[in-house]
Amino acid sequence: MRLVKPKKFLGQHFLKDLKVAQDIADTVDACPKLPILEVGPGMGVLTQFLLPKERTVKVVEVDYESVAYLREAYPRLEDNIIEDDFLKMNLQRLFDGQPFVLTGNYPYNISSQIFFKMLDNKDLIPCCTGMIQKEVAERIAAGPGSKTYGILSVLIQAWYRVEYLFTVSEHVFNPPPKVKSAVIRMTRNDTRQLGCDENLFKQVVKTTFNQRRKTLRNSIKPILGKECPLTEDILFNKRPEQLSVQEFIELTNRVGTALKEMKEETDKRAFNGFQP
Repeated sequence: MRLVKPKKFLGQHFLKDLKVAQDIADTVDACPKLPILEVGPGMGVLTQFLLPKERTVKVVEVDYESVAYLREAYPRLEDNIIEDDFLKMNLQRLFDGQPFVLTGNYPYNISSQIFFKMLDNKDLIPCCTGMIQKEVAERIAAGPGSKTYGILSVLIQAWYRVEYLFTVSEHVFNPPPKVKSAVIRMTRNDTRQLGCDENLFKQVVKTTFNQRRKTLRNSIKPILGKECPLTEDILFNKRPEQLSVQEFIELTNRVGTALKEMKEETDKRAFNGFQP
């Protein structure tokens, strides 16, 4: 059977250590009974340890060579091999709308995009595990006050409990990446409603961290403008990495109220200006 050559443009680094593959596969055991979707199976080094878990396993792979290899090497997977781009898929159709576990040795170049898609489908994905670049894993697991605490940290921790499980050496891959990897697990927490406008929450988090070295007073200007009285509050002396998820929720509510008041004032002036 012809092996698949790793493709740089797809960010492929094939894991060759079976013990590590087994350990990654076992991370899904924290969410028993649910079906599993593996992203980027490559030649199935992780897949072979997922299949014995006695639940439905589907794999999604964009590389046609890997798809051909999987069909030959794992005939029992035939009907569950999806040749597609995970980022473009409608996840509602995968398991007839029922929740599933997301796992994989994720391509480094799209791992953040994968997790943003997970967040967009959080009610379908109560558990997500897998291997990513160590730096990204540390960022996701970081807490307030850390230099690595950022957009992914806040947006994911708002909905998931994050566990940094273990570090993986670069020497267990073909070809070896230039960085170390890490395995994480994200499990839905008890939050069902944030208690604020979710879209505004994302906007506040992304806007403030895009200028993370500035205080909130300056980094929030793209949303509130330069003259908003709200920014005179002492809270706005802080930088975004100093705020917990709950504090970001509270900040979002205050920003939302300020925006509403500013709109009402603008509408009032416009109405008064056009009175006959």
